Amino acid sequence: MSAEGQRGRALVVMALLSLIWGYSWVVAKIALGHAGPFQFAFLRIVIAVAALGAWLVLTGRPVKLTHPREAMLIGSLQTAGFMLVNTWALVDGGPGKTSILVFTMPVWVLLMGWPALGERVRGLQWVAVGLALLGLLFIMEPWRVQTTLLSKCLAVAAGMLWATGVILAKRLHNRVPVDVMSFTLWQMVIGLVPTALVAWLVPAPAIDWSATFVVALLFSGIVATGMGWIMWLYVLHRLPAGTTSLSSLAVPVIAAASSALQLGERLRPVELGGMIAIGAALALVSWETARRRQVVDPAMGQD
Repeated sequence: MSAEGQRGRALVVMALLSLIWGYSWVVAKIALGHAGPFQFAFLRIVIAVAALGAWLVLTGRPVKLTHPREAMLIGSLQTAGFMLVNTWALVDGGPGKTSILVFTMPVWVLLMGWPALGERVRGLQWVAVGLALLGLLFIMEPWRVQTTLLSKCLAVAAGMLWATGVILAKRLHNRVPVDVMSFTLWQMVIGLVPTALVAWLVPAPAIDWSATFVVALLFSGIVATGMGWIMWLYVLHRLPAGTTSLSSLAVPVIAAASSALQLGERLRPVELGGMIAIGAALALVSWETARRRQVVDPAMGQD
């Protein structure tokens, strides 16, 4: 296949991946009507590990654990911490608002990258930071007493945990070559331990093993997480950085649209303004990534 044909196929895969990751927020919200957040998070990772591990074995890729210290740190933060906090945020939060708050992650990566990696924030990146903070203010609405404030804080915390995992992964990838798929598998395996502990310790009603829950769980574990990572790496190796980073903008848009259509999630004008401001910040980050020809770290992919 020609280079142009490969690029076209990668664009189709990226569009499909954005749809899968965007709609996965709605699927997770539906699943939480049948299980506690921590139980669902644990089961989702279990299925993702099985799917990703099977793919590695069937394709003959290495499965050996390398860089165990980094795998433990990133697995605890980006797999266990992110998945637990993110799923908890969805209990009372709408998929649209929760996803856009979590997807402030690239902005936290910019801010954390300065002290951790020596990557200074420059030019339009400061505009992106300002827009993201303004959007957060509009969505969080600290001047209003509301029951969903905890959910919004949890979503922002999930984005920060994800960003911390990205920074740690960047430090590793800058130092040594890493087989990303094998490392991701072990990151998830290690992340299962604290996730299982939390799911066991926190009381929750018995899981309703209905057909709806089983389908939602399989979609979340196999399609969104396991297959999603395979598709993400396929795209990452075949498209320019600016193009792949646009998925950070598309995913919350799809999540908000599908949540409004299927679940009836409605945004008040101030919340919509906040989402637009954060969307503009993500677009600026993507544009700057393309302009500077920066490499998108694989850890930027959604868990």
